[in-house]
Amino acid sequence: MLWRTSLALAAGLALALAFEPVAAAVLVPFAVAGFALAVRGLGPGRGWIPGLAFGVAFYFVLIFWMRAVGTDAWIALSGIEALFYGLLGSVTAVLVRRRAWPLWFAAAWVSMEVVRSSWPFSGMPWGRLAFATVDTPVAPALAYVGSTGVSFLLALSGGLLAHLLVSRGRSRWVAVGALGVTAVVATAPAVMPYEPRIDGHTTVAAVQGNVPGNGDDILYDFRQVTQNHVDATVALAAEVSTGAVARPSFVVWPENSTAVDPFTDVQTADGIRTASSAIGVPILVGALVDAGPTHVLNQGIVWNPGTGAADRYTKWHPVPYGEYIPFRRFFNGKNFGRLALIPRDMLAGTRTEPLSIAGIRVADAICFDVAYDDGLYAQLGNDAQLVTVQTSNATFIHTSQIDQQFAISRLRAIELGRWVVVAATNGISGIIAPDGTVVDRAGIRTRDVLVQQVGLGTGVTPAVRLGAWTGRVCLTLTILGLLLTLVPYRRRQHRQRTESSPRREVPVSVAHAEGPAPELGEG
Repeated sequence: MLWRTSLALAAGLALALAFEPVAAAVLVPFAVAGFALAVRGLGPGRGWIPGLAFGVAFYFVLIFWMRAVGTDAWIALSGIEALFYGLLGSVTAVLVRRRAWPLWFAAAWVSMEVVRSSWPFSGMPWGRLAFATVDTPVAPALAYVGSTGVSFLLALSGGLLAHLLVSRGRSRWVAVGALGVTAVVATAPAVMPYEPRIDGHTTVAAVQGNVPGNGDDILYDFRQVTQNHVDATVALAAEVSTGAVARPSFVVWPENSTAVDPFTDVQTADGIRTASSAIGVPILVGALVDAGPTHVLNQGIVWNPGTGAADRYTKWHPVPYGEYIPFRRFFNGKNFGRLALIPRDMLAGTRTEPLSIAGIRVADAICFDVAYDDGLYAQLGNDAQLVTVQTSNATFIHTSQIDQQFAISRLRAIELGRWVVVAATNGISGIIAPDGTVVDRAGIRTRDVLVQQVGLGTGVTPAVRLGAWTGRVCLTLTILGLLLTLVPYRRRQHRQRTESSPRREVPVSVAHAEGPAPELGEG
């Protein structure tokens, strides 16, 4: 068990290094293979031990940036996510008993990612294998099979690599062939990439106003944050009036560009009106909006010059214990530390229709929403032409979180076949083409305005058409594999116990003991 646990720890660390800031994506299949080898040969009652060790090494390193919120938050979240890999260890210990076990193993890995990306509460999708593939030959496959499908291919590659190392003879050659086929399937889209259909172009501006002070506290001087975005937009308007810059169709402000309700706070509303009147086009404002005495909304609000607020998108996935407190009734009167900074619970949005901004259908995502499939898939399925990501990463501005999230935004551009416009308060803002190329990018902790012509897409990628079905199929396969393995195993165990138990002797009759029984008809 010692060497197994050591191998699992090393493999978990290797997988963490596959993500930003190191971004050594080549380590992914080897890390997955290390997980499989550490668990193979154990029973489910012990398989969780190296699985948990892998999860601890992987997740505690991957989200080391969570320490910006608090060491307690880092330990709690990392510990919860590590448990999923412990469970995967027990499941893998069962499935590796089957023929073609790398296939069952890959389905189980994806099932684990699907479950932990949605549970508990809204889940945590950070660390999906697919999110490590930006700038690799595997990334173009996202448009065809989506993030879930790419994770499956990478997990299958790792399982086949492990099988190759432990198999002998013909079985080894089969593993080599299967690994080669998987590699071809995963990289073929790089030769024949998905070509998104572009139906026209428009010019869009993304404003990064910057955050005062150290830059990691959006509430340090929230009014100055709003004023920074107003000033940057007014300055953009001046450049447009001189012809130095093309007039955008609309402007994107980041999440928390206004940290108070613009519908009730006069100063904030006046600032937005000043900016929208100056530029003369709609602004997609990121704002916190009151929803009664106990709730708040995190919204992207389309603010038209002259007429004010129009369409709104509400964040789909508020952060538990960051933007709302689950089971708050148990904490009432007992809020301490950072919980005391969350006096109201943020409500989750359900909008599936794109926003209408200057006649353009825009799919919006607010901060961590970009890591979830559901909201973006729903809006793309309803004919969104462009994607915007409004984010406030100020809390994590001195960490690798901002690099990891920007990489996810780039991958979403490929997966959705759309241009993506990212507006952050102080980094990382950028404009991304459908092939994942960063066309323009703002510096970190600077005020900047990005103005670029972007394409307006039409139709949906095969990945969006597949939607959640890849994950559902993997969940079904995992449950089926467990049943097909465990039920016969239990039956064999029962039969072996029955056959090995001593038989009860039947007493012989007295008549039989004294001699043969009389034949029929005698006497």
